[in-house]
Amino acid sequence: MSTLRVGVQALAAVFAGYAAMGVVAGLGLWAAGAADLPDGFAAVLAAVVVMATGGKIDLAGDAGALAGTQAELTAMPLSVTLVGALVTGFCFLRPLRHHAVAGGRELLLRAAATVVLWLAGLAGLSALARHDFPLTLGGDTAQESGDTLGDLFGDLLDAANPTVGFRTDLGPTLFYGLLWILGVLVVALLVSRKTPLPARLVRFHEPVRPAAHAMLLLLLAYVAVGLVIGLVVAATRGHAAETLAVLLLGLPNITWLALGVGIGGSWQGTVEGPFGLPMPQVLDAVLRARGGEGGTAAELSTVDLSSLAAQDGRAWWLLPVAAVLLLAAAFGAAVRSPARTRLWQHSLRMGVAFAVTMLVVTPLTLVEARFGLSILGIGDLASLGGQVVLRPDVWKTVGLALLWGLATGLVGALLATRVHRKGEVGADTEPARARPRR
Repeated sequence: MSTLRVGVQALAAVFAGYAAMGVVAGLGLWAAGAADLPDGFAAVLAAVVVMATGGKIDLAGDAGALAGTQAELTAMPLSVTLVGALVTGFCFLRPLRHHAVAGGRELLLRAAATVVLWLAGLAGLSALARHDFPLTLGGDTAQESGDTLGDLFGDLLDAANPTVGFRTDLGPTLFYGLLWILGVLVVALLVSRKTPLPARLVRFHEPVRPAAHAMLLLLLAYVAVGLVIGLVVAATRGHAAETLAVLLLGLPNITWLALGVGIGGSWQGTVEGPFGLPMPQVLDAVLRARGGEGGTAAELSTVDLSSLAAQDGRAWWLLPVAAVLLLAAAFGAAVRSPARTRLWQHSLRMGVAFAVTMLVVTPLTLVEARFGLSILGIGDLASLGGQVVLRPDVWKTVGLALLWGLATGLVGALLATRVHRKGEVGADTEPARARPRR
């Protein structure tokens, strides 16, 4: 094993991951209209990639001495995150595919090189992810009147043109980036069915990998279904650019929320002001049901199966879709497990795997975005501020995932008993009895 060769392969994995994330983020921003930003597209692109790896972006505003701005954004563009994780994980495992056994020392060296190079790249992107934009009122009304926020404050308060900018908080960004890349490498090893493991970890192959691989396929299946629906919506209902922007930046944010809601999980949130969630509209409607129209900021709407169905009856389909796809995942995990595995083992492994999956995925759907303008510190201008909040009920969703996993794991294992699997010994393969000599 050459250290130089390992380093080059790690560099290739890191470069491929960042390149894939940059392409997806760039296309998403272009579809969202960010290409028209004044001299700031590259900085916004870098910020989106940083956020996709768990980095922290701080927003700050300046509206002069008498007026102030406040802004906050916490969200992950999970489409970018997913593509980066898949490409990086694939490239990390690719050099190991022809090995009969992976040496623990070699694996640690590859992981260390990948982590160091990944953090170096993240630090470089963090330096690029900083910019300031002047704020203007959007829409045709603002253009016709010619009034900008700067004109408004300048006429009334002799304030400077208001601006909003973003910076990367390097410390938290590198910390969460470290957790992100370590998580990607560990998950890649868990879900791969063919990559060899070090001798000390071989015993985990049978109890862990089939269920872990099934969970990856489940999450990807939800993304695939959401992608098909999104493309149909873009082609038939107009606003194609906005829909494509959502698909390229935040598709898993929606589809994995649909998975959680389908099994009975819930989210708490609200939408206030002119800002909102571009898709789907039913989610935006539920979030505006309280707190957004005449309520207080403390009031949050509950996003669950019943509240979504109250807005659109088709939301009930989330329940059977979750049941079918979970059962398919459990059946696939059972088929890939040795025949000697007992039913209760399948059930337990599926329950734990699904619970851990939702424990990881559900917090990633968190969205908190706030923006406000104030004069003399005595209040916000309601028409120039707003917030979007969407917080998951993590432990409720994880508990339900455990129950769903246990049930579908048992049923899937029962269905798999009719399928020939590795490790089975059929009647035709039993040792032949000694034949009498002639």
